[in-house]
Amino acid sequence: MALSVTGAPTVTTRPNDTLLRALLRQPTDYTPIWLMRQAGRYLPEYTATRKRAGSFLGLAQNPDFATEVTLQPLERYPLDAAILFSDILTVPDAMGLGLYFAEGEGPRFRAPLRDEAAVARLAVPDLARLGYVFDAVSQIRGALANRVPLIGFSGSPWTLACYMVEGGGSDDFRTIKTMLYQRSDLIERILEVNVAAVAAYLNAQIDAGAQAIMIFDTWGGVLADGAYQKFSLGPMQRVLARLKTHHEGQAIPSIVFTKGGALWLEEIAATGPTAIGLDWTANLARAREQVGARCALQGNLDPAVLFAGEAQIRAEARRVLDAFGAPNGPAAPNHAGHVFNLGHGISQFTPPESVAILVDEVHTVSRSRRGL
Repeated sequence: MALSVTGAPTVTTRPNDTLLRALLRQPTDYTPIWLMRQAGRYLPEYTATRKRAGSFLGLAQNPDFATEVTLQPLERYPLDAAILFSDILTVPDAMGLGLYFAEGEGPRFRAPLRDEAAVARLAVPDLARLGYVFDAVSQIRGALANRVPLIGFSGSPWTLACYMVEGGGSDDFRTIKTMLYQRSDLIERILEVNVAAVAAYLNAQIDAGAQAIMIFDTWGGVLADGAYQKFSLGPMQRVLARLKTHHEGQAIPSIVFTKGGALWLEEIAATGPTAIGLDWTANLARAREQVGARCALQGNLDPAVLFAGEAQIRAEARRVLDAFGAPNGPAAPNHAGHVFNLGHGISQFTPPESVAILVDEVHTVSRSRRGL
């Protein structure tokens, strides 16, 4: 598979495109693995780079630092993908909501959407304000030199709306849920803008060199049945409908991940993503039966497993592989491909050596089960 990007040096070595083939439900020599938040605080080299950058925003908004951090886990582990180092809140920040990070509180917005006037002023941002993200994507692609594919990403329209209305993280989402039930027209207006913004943002990442796209619907699972379909899944479907499916002759897979979304797997599959990400509460075998040949599956090891000893990590990795079952091939030609991942982002307290054990087990066992 040719994975060149305009302006990048010509690479003659065969790229590791195992992730892309698994997402496209094509046969692979082994089960590919990458980890959500694989570039992050559990790595001491990340902490050192962040210190040099001066702040999280200084890190995320500088293409040189973003490239350095994105590549760090690949220098430690034979992972099968890189994921852009950025933040899901770059889009609402570009809308003028004033992103900042308060010590001990996480991300906050100086101008959350709390009334009709604020919602009326909301507009799709000028993508030039996010140029640092696209510069980072291009720079990372060049630095990867086709070693592994690069995943771009965004928060889902609903998840972004949660932060935009709440003004930051929340335990109960009382503010946005009150608005949802009292003034659903305001929520629908926010989501309309977010759909257009997320689609444009992801397409620009594809143009810059992203080879797969992931939509993080972190807070879709806080919604009631019915509300999820209307306010989270529906907007994601509209984003997927606007996404480029090919770039420079190559397919661009899409991954949708709703934390707490196992209840709605068949409905998620019907929206048309290439793959569905599963959290650790999902039954992987049942999920495979439900989605059949419609989508690949990604997941779904409990991140807490990485605090256990080596024997338990290896056993739990095998349990996930067993749950998915036989890989694509003559015995299962119409079933989903599998990408191994955690059921959510890796904890900052994870011992780095635990990741090495996990990657080794997934690669070794999945190769052996293919007779390789």
